[in-house]
Amino acid sequence: MSEIKAADVSKLRNMTGAGMMDCKKALVEANGDFEAATDIIRKRGQALANKRADREASQGVVLAKTNADATKGTMIVLNCETDFVAKNVDFVNFAKTILDLAIEKSPANLDELKALQINGRTIADQVNDQTGKIGEKIDLSFFDFISANQVNVYIHQGNLIATMVGLNKVVDPQVSRDVAMQAAAMYPIAIDKDDVPQKVIDKELEIGKEQARQEGKPEEMLEKIAIGKLNKFYKDSTLLNQDFVKDSKMTVKQYLQSIDKDLTVTVFKYYSLKQ
Repeated sequence: MSEIKAADVSKLRNMTGAGMMDCKKALVEANGDFEAATDIIRKRGQALANKRADREASQGVVLAKTNADATKGTMIVLNCETDFVAKNVDFVNFAKTILDLAIEKSPANLDELKALQINGRTIADQVNDQTGKIGEKIDLSFFDFISANQVNVYIHQGNLIATMVGLNKVVDPQVSRDVAMQAAAMYPIAIDKDDVPQKVIDKELEIGKEQARQEGKPEEMLEKIAIGKLNKFYKDSTLLNQDFVKDSKMTVKQYLQSIDKDLTVTVFKYYSLKQ
């Protein structure tokens, strides 16, 4: 069995909100596998919140921006080792320079972005230069983009969280910004329940059954209880079905339909550097 380090226990605790000993026991049982340990904690009802960390990084900035006509959004992540560097104006401006070039040149992927040139040298080389200049490891770790009839972006908590949202119609930009803010605040995993991967659905049903079983519910009731929990998961975790943060009396879908009955979200991206 692999050694369970204190840092691993702390990491799992941050992800699940469970107690330190519960996290350690789950990691031991899962032989160090974080995903399996998270499932164990949730099945035992020890998780305090559904805190997902779809992507993990240490320190740095996540930035997003649209093109001039707001039909495309671009997002990058530039990592460093310390919060001190992440808040440095020169570091942030360097990240913004990369983002602006990405918007201008529209590379297809991260490797193409790193191959673009700034002042006659590739971005990859420029990043290495920053490592030598700052004295910390600097890494351009993520790049993505979306396209839609209208795109808006939102950057939250000191460049730690960013979202991009695309709508199927052009409306008041505040509407798409509201939805981008919603995604940043509530970190949905999909646009609607039909977009949730079957693997995730199966896992939620399994967890729901096990939670009900541990609560002493009759075996013949477990399936029905698990489906009820799954429906709550859809409401909490899919963008259109979440309660709208600016008016909890309506869902995001209802908010959009109050603007235009056919208005909806066609794509969104979320990235968090928070641990």
